[in-house]
Amino acid sequence: AQESRGLGDVYKRQILDGAVKFMEEDFLEHKELFESLGEKQTPHTLFVGCIDSRVVPSLITNTVPGDLVVVRNIANIVPPYRKSEEFLATTSAIEYALQTLNVQNVIICGHSNCGGCAALWMDEAKFSKTPNVKRWLDLLEPVKKRVQKLFGDNIAKREWLTERLSLVNSFENLLSYPDVKAKFKDEELKIYAWHYIIETGEIYNYNFVTKSFKLLGVEK
Repeated sequence: AQESRGLGDVYKRQILDGAVKFMEEDFLEHKELFESLGEKQTPHTLFVGCIDSRVVPSLITNTVPGDLVVVRNIANIVPPYRKSEEFLATTSAIEYALQTLNVQNVIICGHSNCGGCAALWMDEAKFSKTPNVKRWLDLLEPVKKRVQKLFGDNIAKREWLTERLSLVNSFENLLSYPDVKAKFKDEELKIYAWHYIIETGEIYNYNFVTKSFKLLGVEK
């Protein structure tokens, strides 16, 4: 416990020092950009990604503040669109980006070694302290059934396919949002589904015509 507190102090110092460095150095480097963003934002892309700390949207897209609207959740899930009296954080954020900010692109980005996708195959007892996580992952039940039918207990193939089919599932769910299907068909809205491989830096993009993932930059 004492060692944990010590590490906590180290990380706290690191974060605080980082914030001071931002104010004193990094902000000044991009001062004009931040001043232009002071009154409004006009992002061109909605990035739906996982909460995994290894996935940094601005880094892998080489973008600057003001370019991306970022929505992050466990396993980068886009739920089906619905109106509800509940508090729908992901749905309302996507709705806002599409209808109010009028983004021109949507990137749904999954990644290798995804803990959320792996948890889909865990025993229910493992969720005794995270019931809300278990409920959230119920959104991927259709994916689980499809993968199980194809690969059963083959864990290696199952993990990879779960990550990729969850992206396809999210794409299909995104089409249920108001106006999205029509805009996508008319190419007014571009939609991308990416599988990011953390250990290599490779990004595979889903081709909606061939229904396959191809490495970005070498797609045919």
